[in-house]
Amino acid sequence: MTCPSFSFQECVTNPRELGLLADCESCFGLCCVALPFSASADFAVDKAGGQPCHNLSDDFRCSIHTRLRERGFPGCTVFDCFGAGQKVSQVTYEGRSWREEPGTARQMYAVFPVMRQLHELLWYLAEALTLEAARPVHDALRSALAETEGLTRESADVLEKLDVAAHRGAVNGLLLRASELARAGLKGKERRGADLIGARLRGAGLRGANLRGAYLIGADLRGADLRQADLIGADLRGADLSGADLTGCVFLTQAQVNAAKGDTATRLPASLARPAHWTEGGAAERAGGGRGRRSADGGGGERAAGGRGRRPRRR
Repeated sequence: MTCPSFSFQECVTNPRELGLLADCESCFGLCCVALPFSASADFAVDKAGGQPCHNLSDDFRCSIHTRLRERGFPGCTVFDCFGAGQKVSQVTYEGRSWREEPGTARQMYAVFPVMRQLHELLWYLAEALTLEAARPVHDALRSALAETEGLTRESADVLEKLDVAAHRGAVNGLLLRASELARAGLKGKERRGADLIGARLRGAGLRGANLRGAYLIGADLRGADLRQADLIGADLRGADLSGADLTGCVFLTQAQVNAAKGDTATRLPASLARPAHWTEGGAAERAGGGRGRRSADGGGGERAAGGRGRRPRRR
């Protein structure tokens, strides 16, 4: 990544330039090995962290990539590493896989979730820098982005020991301020961290609402007005967004959208694609593509580092 004629802080905010779009071609199947998952509606079987998924082929491809949902692995179709997989594989370990050098496996599996969290932060920082109303904190955001990107290029030894929770906490303060500036004047509802599991919110007026870290699992949000709402860390698994308006949402990720339900009437931010599995949804542009290793609907960004199916609470 280079920034000719400019400092890093001045020129790199685009997710693609930052390497935040998953490139499964360049990864050693780390999400399919490093992370644990439990038999549930998201995964058909139990798998321990560090144990390769039985669907992972020798070439690091998923052998059931096109049939993940029908085979009981919808969780795989919404997970997104934000490009951490290829960063660890090709930058941190310089193209040396855990199969070629088994001695690297333990540390590589520990570094991957740390890197994923750093890349997720980069995604949010880059978005915050696009918010015109957040201009008063743009300098601080640029500094945080440069610092975070620098951390992603540290050695495996440094990354393994990094207190990523402390760094995330510091960055979160900036993201919160950016959100407040972006939503100022909208008088949105304060539902930060609220338990709204299965809530009946059809047609609800939630414009500019603070829904950071809210549990919206299975909520009925059909026709809801969610414009400019802050949805960072909100759990939208199974939430019905049919006909809802999410344009201008703050910190909404493709992963959250993929985990929800929607239809052709759902209005999304221009940066996000309509998931292929949504009712009458067209073929979504895949964020990160891949060689059929996993369904890269773009998703999964809110999965907790170290385990799929549990999400970090970012409040």
